[in-house]
Amino acid sequence: MTRPPCPANPSKILLLLSVPLALLLSASASSQKRAEGELPAGHADAVRAVAFSPDGSLLASASADTTVKLWETATGREQHTLTSHADEVTSVAFSPDGLWLASGSLDATARLWQVATGRELRALTGHTGPVAAVAFSPDGRWLATGSWDGTVKLWDAASGTELRAFTGHSNSVQAVAFSPDGRWLASGGWDETIILWEPAEGRLVRTLRGHAGTVTAVAFSPDGRWLLSGSWDRTVRLWEVETGSEGRALLEHDDSVEAVAVSSDGRWVASASSDRTVKLYNLSKNRPGATLAGHAGAVHAVAFSPGGRWLASGGYDTTVRLWEVKTGKEVRRLALPPTRERNRTKQ
Repeated sequence: MTRPPCPANPSKILLLLSVPLALLLSASASSQKRAEGELPAGHADAVRAVAFSPDGSLLASASADTTVKLWETATGREQHTLTSHADEVTSVAFSPDGLWLASGSLDATARLWQVATGRELRALTGHTGPVAAVAFSPDGRWLATGSWDGTVKLWDAASGTELRAFTGHSNSVQAVAFSPDGRWLASGGWDETIILWEPAEGRLVRTLRGHAGTVTAVAFSPDGRWLLSGSWDRTVRLWEVETGSEGRALLEHDDSVEAVAVSSDGRWVASASSDRTVKLYNLSKNRPGATLAGHAGAVHAVAFSPGGRWLASGGYDTTVRLWEVKTGKEVRRLALPPTRERNRTKQ
């Protein structure tokens, strides 16, 4: 597999794939601490992405150990380990009905899985480079994939048929996201730009410029009015979707931003960074929130639970952590890494 040349900081290629490991979302903070020996072993390498199921009952984690794990959020029990990928898994996304899970990998494929059984349904094999991002459309009909081959592809989720390819980025694509109404598809890439597409027609609507580094993450606000983006330039930026105008830089980290998430109520933005922290921003009050510190290496992934009470994060230290958004406190460490991995750190 030929990987494209890095446009700006080659040392960060492996950090860039925002994906995490993970487990749980437990409703009560009173029984959060469990003995280390009772916790599942978790992944054997960095967590690159995390995602909650639409009903919050499951948490999916993707890892550089080539696996995807599905965890019961209420108990922390591992439900399935998905093992068909031949290289690092970079991204995961649940279908809106929660029946399917999509994953992307450095093996240049995206795969669809049946959530209830953990069975692989099909492999999508149209890309010629690593698949860095996956996203379902709000109605579940389409799956979008972004690849280091510089393209975004749109697939029929039910059949696995490639519907169209979007070409507009001049380098690798690192992030994709649909707007809540499905009208827009956003992609971010190593060319430091964000492109807004009209997925139904395959039309490039506008290109957003403002970041001074690879765009690693894109996420729409629940009302579809705003687009959030994260970058190696250490910032999270806010854009007005209809006009393409850049509002402002909401957050700044001490190192590259690897992932961005918006809570379902639109109140909070979370960003994960190679500086080993997660930062929160309160959109409703227009002010920074807590900085969440605890990971022993770069943080690659963040995801809000449905309702926005909890935040899951995963990173290079192979752990997934659960935080209470309101207080910024770590509620529990949902999975511990294998013993040989526990002392690993990443600058």
